Amino acid sequence: MAATPSVSERLARQLTRHQALHDPRREPRNALPWLAELRRWQAARLEDSFSHFLADPERGGAARFFLTDVYGDHDFSQRDANVAKVIPMMQRLLPAAVLDTVADAIELGALTHALDLDMAQALQALAPRRKRLDAALYGQAYRQVGQQDVRERQIDLIARLGVGLAQAVRMRGVMTLLKLSRGPARATGLGELQGFLERGFAAFSALGDGRAFVRDIEQTEREVSCGLFAGHAAPFDVS
Repeated sequence: MAATPSVSERLARQLTRHQALHDPRREPRNALPWLAELRRWQAARLEDSFSHFLADPERGGAARFFLTDVYGDHDFSQRDANVAKVIPMMQRLLPAAVLDTVADAIELGALTHALDLDMAQALQALAPRRKRLDAALYGQAYRQVGQQDVRERQIDLIARLGVGLAQAVRMRGVMTLLKLSRGPARATGLGELQGFLERGFAAFSALGDGRAFVRDIEQTEREVSCGLFAGHAAPFDVS
């Protein structure tokens, strides 16, 4: 049986994949016109699906963090590319559990971008002259891309990332360590990653039960994915 890779090995592997997926020379699908519209539409859909979380005073901050820092429609490539330069320093500064959460975030970003490239390619084939996306066309492209096991892994990573943050905020000294590492992080190009962790920790520290919140998100996203694959008329209408 193969040995389990170390956190640094996992980080290095996922960063290599991440960089390859975002390199326009190695991955020309980054120039597909559907990609930006796809990301915009997905972000809007998620905000709508999260409306009940956002309206909850206790869960609103964590929900907003998921929308902006986990699911967001902006490009995380610079944040994650900088990590490659400072893996040894991160191992000295951060506990292994927090590094695992960072690795989950980077793997999730790479996997999501890979799926988005596949979706943009499918949309280009299905509707080369259209400019705007809707639920029916999205579902058609989603089923054409398929890869249900990869979609399940995507949701697994979302749940792992959330649970990792929920656990980390209860680790003694982690919040203090993050504050102390602010200066070195900025000096070494880790400012964006530092901000990601600080925002995540602040959002989850306000939750009464972080695991229950993550479980609700996971259940919602699994129901949406099942509905899309099944071709339901309203796959995003889940309770």
